[in-house]
Amino acid sequence: MLTLNHQFDLIRQSATVGMNDRVLELKANGRKIISLQVGDPDFATPPSVMDVALQAMKDGQTHYGPSRGFLDLRRAVATKLLRDEGLTYDPQSEILITHGGIHAYYTAMQSILNPGDDVLIPDPSWATHANMVIMLRGNVIRVPAPAENGFIPFFESWEKALTPRTRVIVLNYPSNPTGAFPAREYLEKLQDFAASNNLWIVSDEVYGSLYYDGEKPTSAAAIDEAKPRTLIVNSLSKAYAMTGWRVGYLAAPAQVIENALKAGQNSITCVAPFIQKAAAFALTDPTIQQFTEQMRSAYAHRRELVLRIAREMESDKVLVTPPMGAFYFFLDFRPLRMTSSEICERILEEAGVALVPGPAFGEQGEGFARMAITASDEDVEAGFRKILEWVKRQ
Repeated sequence: MLTLNHQFDLIRQSATVGMNDRVLELKANGRKIISLQVGDPDFATPPSVMDVALQAMKDGQTHYGPSRGFLDLRRAVATKLLRDEGLTYDPQSEILITHGGIHAYYTAMQSILNPGDDVLIPDPSWATHANMVIMLRGNVIRVPAPAENGFIPFFESWEKALTPRTRVIVLNYPSNPTGAFPAREYLEKLQDFAASNNLWIVSDEVYGSLYYDGEKPTSAAAIDEAKPRTLIVNSLSKAYAMTGWRVGYLAAPAQVIENALKAGQNSITCVAPFIQKAAAFALTDPTIQQFTEQMRSAYAHRRELVLRIAREMESDKVLVTPPMGAFYFFLDFRPLRMTSSEICERILEEAGVALVPGPAFGEQGEGFARMAITASDEDVEAGFRKILEWVKRQ
């Protein structure tokens, strides 16, 4: 009898993609749905970025490119890391260009993980963080990051989760789905813990440019002596409204990049050359950096809009925590004493608003739902009001 890869029996299909597919089907059947489920910026890629890509295509940049990525793009990544994070990376040996952030994470984990290794991942966290470990035949150990501690694990939880086979800690700050990120002092302590136990840290910093109230997240690699054991995963998707371009990067010690290069060569060959040229421009052009700031300001405005409505329509049936970063609210519906799936299904059917059930991000997400503010101000306001009106009827 023919058999399949049993690793995939341990993985569910993406709940966020599944919900998006459901919304598209409902809309195709004439239903008016307010889509607050997708983590895709509602802003268009800046026209000047598209112009660079088009010119590169006209110039013949439509064939294979170098598998590490063009040197000018790796230099642009190094410039970005120095400018925004205060980090120095050698573009020749410590940076790899990848096919988006997921591919950067894949090459990172493929480079350092052996079958049977244990990986510590906060819960809740984006599902791909755990799923990729399972696909690579590692073991996921969930570290609770409860709402009562601001969605950051109590430090003793890391110590309790440690096993003799633990090799990696995965971080994602600001977090998808909660928007939380820890203070620098917490990261310092966590890096000391990693050093004492000979652990790698893989840090997904895709949302690093999106933060509020003036408090900027610290890169995990910016802690003293942390760089030799830290792998930074990032992409241009969120910061530059380039989700569909599929371009990202891995910044890591040279020996890790050498392994990651092999993973990249044997999975994608290279990132499209015309996309690389556009990415290099986006990372370094001053006008495009202003565009990123304008997007952050727009999300900050929507964040305040949600918080104002929450105060105006005060309810003890849904608790609203202000996110520190990213562009999500992790709404706490636990007072309703319903499952997240039931809540999201009923809000979709009865209020016409799409959310993602919290357990898509781990067991700690039960009772919660993720709401994205990647929609127009009008849709965010109308959608959130509909949610609160639905809650009021329960």
